Amino acid sequence: MKMDSRKQQVLLAIITDFIATAEPVGSRTIARKYDLGVSPATIRNEMSDLEEMGYIEQPHTSAGRVPSQLGYRYYVDFLMQKKDLTAREEEIIRRGYEKKVRQIGQVIVQTGELLSQMTKFAAVVMTPRLELSSFKRVQLVLMNPGQVLVIVVMNTGALQTNIIEVPEEVSQVDLDTISQVLNAKLDGLTLDKIKVTLLREIYYELSKHKNILDLAMHLIQNGLAASREDKIYLGGIMNILNQPEFHNIERVKALLSLLEQEELLRSLLESCDPKEGVTVRIGREMNREEVKDCSMVVANYCIDGRPMGTIGVIGPTRMDYAWVVSVVEHMTLSLSETMEKMFKGWR
Repeated sequence: MKMDSRKQQVLLAIITDFIATAEPVGSRTIARKYDLGVSPATIRNEMSDLEEMGYIEQPHTSAGRVPSQLGYRYYVDFLMQKKDLTAREEEIIRRGYEKKVRQIGQVIVQTGELLSQMTKFAAVVMTPRLELSSFKRVQLVLMNPGQVLVIVVMNTGALQTNIIEVPEEVSQVDLDTISQVLNAKLDGLTLDKIKVTLLREIYYELSKHKNILDLAMHLIQNGLAASREDKIYLGGIMNILNQPEFHNIERVKALLSLLEQEELLRSLLESCDPKEGVTVRIGREMNREEVKDCSMVVANYCIDGRPMGTIGVIGPTRMDYAWVVSVVEHMTLSLSETMEKMFKGWR
């Protein structure tokens, strides 16, 4: 059966009304609220066809119709027109990034807060991928006899600090010498570029400091390796629980269980194709039973044109996709611009 223009109009009316009301939509409602130029009887016939085609469903007998996940997918792919943000909404985002632009952690948190505040859904933000970051500076600071603070700064602003135990005879002059060599050898290198041969060169140049060097290099390699996995900020969870779809306690428990599992969230975020721009995953397209009633709208933010992390929202399948896609798209551009400024300032 063909999806002609009238069926498209009826499907669009059903989705638009259901997004706004969360109530099943009947033919009389469509005839009254949407000027389609046809009678309720004709609309009923089109709704029957749409149901047979799998684009709408009847939740129970004598009820109106609601969009199916297939219907939402058709809407997003073929019928949706993105909504422009108002000048006030753009100003809220701009001011949000002007507040905190010096520390990467603050920017990530601010992004999540803005996303959840604007969309009223749960926000997910994945921090910059460390394996794509390069070393900017390594510094060793003597805190107390036998204790050294190791500071590693990446070009994206990611910061790793640890205190290690060293022989008490180690001086700050020794540490400055080590820091100079490490910075000369590691500057501008990404983690995957630190090869065994490079480590041997560092050991050779600092052979008389080998005791402290062993400890410092162990921290740089293993400490950072433990942090290579991207961290995920999750905010505004209560927003999604306020939606009528999640008044069922068992459904809430399943969703919260998923949101607590960072590895699963990461796999959902990484399923997005960087080339697609904003990606919309609807219900079972995420291949997780816990989120079969949810949709995820995500996009990658970039530094120097390279995808560095992901931002997005999780909400019910009955979300205003046209609005949410515009918000995520605008915030992705704003975050990328903010990261670029930070990146260039540190480089």
